[in-house]
Amino acid sequence: MVKMTATYLGEKHCRAEHEPSKSVLDTDAPKDNQGRGESFSPTDLVATALGTCILTTMAIVAERDGVDIKGACMHVEKEMAANPRRIASLKTIIDLPKSIPEDYRSKIEQVGNSCPVKKSLHPDVLIPIEYRYTV
Repeated sequence: MVKMTATYLGEKHCRAEHEPSKSVLDTDAPKDNQGRGESFSPTDLVATALGTCILTTMAIVAERDGVDIKGACMHVEKEMAANPRRIASLKTIIDLPKSIPEDYRSKIEQVGNSCPVKKSLHPDVLIPIEYRYTV
């Protein structure tokens, strides 16, 4: 079990703390929803969590298999739906090293597609993922 806490600071800003590490991050409502967009919004954090979860789960398996994915990066474009306001889609691109062997690529992509965050999102959220070997 991991515990996080957050305090509302006013003006749609929150400060969250990750209890085990004491790391802190701030959130703000987006400009299109009464905020100033001065930091990640809560839904931006969901998008970030998806991309970093994909990279992390791929790294766990790749390292175990002796494959280096250092330098891999993610790009997530979040699109919101209006009514009800929710995340409609998280278009995701994962750029991976060209050095990953071709016969290993389907395995690493399957791992990325099975990350815990992706599996935790509602099925109505569209999550197209493109894997590119460009790094």
